[in-house]
Amino acid sequence: MTEPPTRIIALFNQAGGVAKSTLTQNLGYHLAVKQHRVLLIDMDPQASLTKFMGLMPNQLDKTIADAIIDEQPLPIHSNIHNMDLVPANRILSGAEMQLVNAEMRDLRLKEAVEPVLDDYNFILIDCPPSLGLLSYISLVAATHVLVPLETHLKAFEGTNELLQTVTRVKNKANRKLQIAGFVPTRYDSRNSADTRTLAAISTQLASWGQIFPPVPRSTAFVDATEERAPLAVYAPKHPVVPVLESLAEAMEAL
Repeated sequence: MTEPPTRIIALFNQAGGVAKSTLTQNLGYHLAVKQHRVLLIDMDPQASLTKFMGLMPNQLDKTIADAIIDEQPLPIHSNIHNMDLVPANRILSGAEMQLVNAEMRDLRLKEAVEPVLDDYNFILIDCPPSLGLLSYISLVAATHVLVPLETHLKAFEGTNELLQTVTRVKNKANRKLQIAGFVPTRYDSRNSADTRTLAAISTQLASWGQIFPPVPRSTAFVDATEERAPLAVYAPKHPVVPVLESLAEAMEAL
């Protein structure tokens, strides 16, 4: 049976604090547990994903910036919790400035990823919390976009801009880009504002893509990241683990 093409999933929301990096790490882990070959790419100069995976950003010789600016091979760190990682650090902020005048800038990440496509079943891109060039080239490189949305009233601030950006990429630079869906995050079922926001997300965004079950708010995520581990490694029996497993299954079906 032929393997499906590599799915390149950009986790994208221009808002900060919506658990993009946490979701990237944990989704990648559950895909790896299912025997998929997984590469994570940190495209955020804040480098949260890089830290969560146990690397020190300020000690790195090579990062994703070298690949997209100097067109060097991806600097891949192998077998961290059964996943591979291309790390980032603050140098990426300067790289975004350099990209403005770079030749074929839209394709820089897409072309950096192409040599390793056959090595992976899934490539997950942790986008920065902005609508800038780093997010744009991530969407150009992706086959799918997955949108984490905090279940808070401010979740809808900027959602139209986000969808307009995805549509712009889809209309011109990457016609095959698909919306994999929306993942409500930091959900507290005891909070009536959260339940109202979740209902609004379901009503207003269902026409754009699938709304996945919400990922509950939990301090265990913070504890796990402090231990530089996915939640299922840190606390295998935690009640949020099955929610993450089901999300991984949905990504397999893309």
